[in-house]
Amino acid sequence: MVQPKATKKLKNEIYSNLAIVIAVVLLATGGLAYWAHSFIGDMVQRELAAQKVYFPEKGSPAFDAATYPELQKYAGQIVDSPDKAEAYANGYIGRHLQKVANGKVYSEVSAESMKNPTDQKLQQQKQTLFQGETLRGLLLTSGYGFGTVAKIAGTASLVLVIAAAGLVSLAAFLRIKI
Repeated sequence: MVQPKATKKLKNEIYSNLAIVIAVVLLATGGLAYWAHSFIGDMVQRELAAQKVYFPEKGSPAFDAATYPELQKYAGQIVDSPDKAEAYANGYIGRHLQKVANGKVYSEVSAESMKNPTDQKLQQQKQTLFQGETLRGLLLTSGYGFGTVAKIAGTASLVLVIAAAGLVSLAAFLRIKI
């Protein structure tokens, strides 16, 4: 069935206007996503750097290349990015924590220490694991986790702007056909 020219023109106008409205919404959302990307990314970098946590220097006894081969690229560097935070938390702190109490985690050692409150070695392990797991958790959550959210927001902003541009192009095409 052939549509009358007036009906086709009206449909094109409606679709064109709808595409423009959606494009404006996508651009606004893309702008907010970019703002989130910038704000979170800057905050994570600034706050990580402010803590002045450094990877040990290359060749130091605490940073043996055989034990930490994948971390050598960070030797002597400050932990100031999501990737470095994740590497330091899992690759450096995580490995140290595994050695504290033969692979036991804080909750396990804490439960044992409550049963043996006079065992000084157990109390020291509990304290070390608590501090290490707290720092590790903060680096993973605040550094790596939020930094990853910033990266996702940056990618989303780009996708939203490209989608908006596509809709504007579609609207222009539909208007030409009117």
